Amino acid sequence: MGIFDKLFRGGKKKVSKETVETRGLHMPDLKIPIDEKFTIHFKKNGGKFLYCDSLKEIKEAIDKIIQENQWQKQPFFILDERLEEKFSSEKIRFAKNARNSEVFFTTCEHLIAQNGSILVCSNQLKEKKLNELPPNIIVFATTSQLVESIGEGLKKIKKLYVPSIPTNITTLKHFKAENEDENDFLTYGSSTKNLYLLLLEDL
Repeated sequence: MGIFDKLFRGGKKKVSKETVETRGLHMPDLKIPIDEKFTIHFKKNGGKFLYCDSLKEIKEAIDKIIQENQWQKQPFFILDERLEEKFSSEKIRFAKNARNSEVFFTTCEHLIAQNGSILVCSNQLKEKKLNELPPNIIVFATTSQLVESIGEGLKKIKKLYVPSIPTNITTLKHFKAENEDENDFLTYGSSTKNLYLLLLEDL
């Protein structure tokens, strides 16, 4: 089993490779569990992820990603200082300037099952635009952050952060070039990224 073959577990029915690859843009929405739906769309977008049961597995996954990409001497650019606190004991060097790194390490607000995108805002990006970030991104998220749609994710953000609603809200979706995203206002002006998602089970 390859490092990126480890998908959602727990006795759930696996979605066939044919289902992932043959569904068209305008086909009816899949009537399947939210985590499986996210998996289908996320992988179709070109994203790579590891599903982990514990923080220990998350740290092991980061180590494998570093080894696979030969990033041993590559500092991780971060804007969320909580990540530095959580992973300070690991063999990771951190950079506070994007020019000093090829890897952006971040959290997110929500994972969008509807289209396999990742919802982020100024909590993760500050005021930076997506095209100002390094070409490689590692996202640390939890299963409780899964939501059905962008609208649901935006409502949760608004409810959680009232009265100081975050700015710079956007989605990470361009893991490979797709013409279908040209009119998606939340991804307007973004650029394709090589993205890894580390998903921690917390439900």
